[in-house]
Amino acid sequence: MEEIIKYSGCFVCGDEHPEGLRIKFFRDGDDAVADCIAEPKYQGYKGIYHGGLVSTLLDEIMAKAVLAIQRFAMTVEMTCRYKKPVPVGEKLRLTGRIVSQRGRLFETAAEVTGTDGTVYATATGKYLEVPDPVLRDLL
Repeated sequence: MEEIIKYSGCFVCGDEHPEGLRIKFFRDGDDAVADCIAEPKYQGYKGIYHGGLVSTLLDEIMAKAVLAIQRFAMTVEMTCRYKKPVPVGEKLRLTGRIVSQRGRLFETAAEVTGTDGTVYATATGKYLEVPDPVLRDLL
């Protein structure tokens, strides 16, 4: 597996973000994958990992699926479905993939699972490839 490019200041993957999650993302065949821990400091309700962070992880893994093929894109639409609350301290597996592509638009899907295979949340998203002039400003 090869590591997918990251941005040093990104909250999710950046090594230099002082408050960041510092998650490493990898390409595994057609999927983007990552492992992380649902850290207690990010709980919402008592003992439950914050749902906003669950959706953040889903967004990031879908974006990384596009980035894994060397295409730079931004989220234009995302739907998240929460299946079960994520207990804090749980080791999570993030998996994302490209479902289809039409021109600059990528449709993606992702899931967050536990080590026992429990599906905690799923998502679908649409990501629009960034034009070169905008990309230069972002990088």
